[in-house]
Amino acid sequence: MSGRSGARPLAGGRVSDYDYVLPPGRIARYPTERRDASRLLVVQRGPGGRNAAGGAPLEGSGPEEEFRHLRFRDLAELVRPGDVLVVNESRVLPGRLLGRKPTGAPSEVLLLRPTDDADPADPLTWEALVRPGGKLKPGRRVVVADDLEIEVVGSSAGGGRIVRLVTPGSALDALEKHGHIPLPPYLERDDEAVDRERYQTVYARVSGSVAAPTAGLHFTPELLTALLHEGVRRVAISLDIGVATFRPVEVEDPAGHEMHAERWRIGPEAAAVVNQARGAGGRCWAVGTTVVRTLESAADEHGVVNPGSGFTRLFIRPPYRFRVVDALITNFHLPRSTLLMLVAAFTGHGRTMEAYRTAIREGYRFYSYGDAMAVL
Repeated sequence: MSGRSGARPLAGGRVSDYDYVLPPGRIARYPTERRDASRLLVVQRGPGGRNAAGGAPLEGSGPEEEFRHLRFRDLAELVRPGDVLVVNESRVLPGRLLGRKPTGAPSEVLLLRPTDDADPADPLTWEALVRPGGKLKPGRRVVVADDLEIEVVGSSAGGGRIVRLVTPGSALDALEKHGHIPLPPYLERDDEAVDRERYQTVYARVSGSVAAPTAGLHFTPELLTALLHEGVRRVAISLDIGVATFRPVEVEDPAGHEMHAERWRIGPEAAAVVNQARGAGGRCWAVGTTVVRTLESAADEHGVVNPGSGFTRLFIRPPYRFRVVDALITNFHLPRSTLLMLVAAFTGHGRTMEAYRTAIREGYRFYSYGDAMAVL
């Protein structure tokens, strides 16, 4: 709003409102020894957070009630019988391919997603990012191994490429054999054997993401069983996470930021379970921002989740009235990111930034392999 109108500017209405300083060494470069041994900061939603029915901002609780410090394995203390836990079952594709041009120069190809006309069972053509971009023009090839080459066949939006995998066998088998897990650059290391397991959720099933739905990395089979015994149902949806999700917003006005499209899918059974649970008074727990965006993209104005599939560009930021999600599990996100803005829309901007200051002060670990928050 214009300052000339006399109205107070919206808290969280500028990208700079999402800046914070993370001390050196707080980025978790490796996972904890056990998934559910990570810490869990429990946060009560504050003023500015909107309830799932789209009502007025929630009242803030007292300072002693705002934050609790648990371990992730204690999540069973927070749920209620009749709640539903919604997870993203998308699996990270080992789509980082390292090779050389015929000249011997090193090259890198990051597969983003199969093209629309590719065979889903054996996708040979992909949208991709390449390095060095100026050298890998259509017609060039990259040799990854004796049984895998990559041919650049065209250009795509945003400086990307359309590439074809040349292999005598299955394309997916070739990727499993020669591909690398595309770790976030802030980890400042190449992927290692541990990442093949730990940069996937235990329920990952549908390949298609270039990054993990990190809020789900903390779950173990034992914890999922404990939640089931507490009367919590679990359903899976999928959203294929793209590389643009984690990029900082480069403009001061969030309205000027363009979200990249990501593919989502919700089956009829998953939609029915969510609708039944909420209709009976249960809470919908979203495991991660990707689940939030999927559910909110599929819901109608009454909060009913419709099954289906499609692409979403939904950019959730303050102010936003949530139609489906009642509780959120999420990791700690990069400054100025759309993910942090989504958390602020749910939690309230002031409460979110105070939670981050608390996490920094209390020594929490940040980002993909870091600790988590539960927002109620």
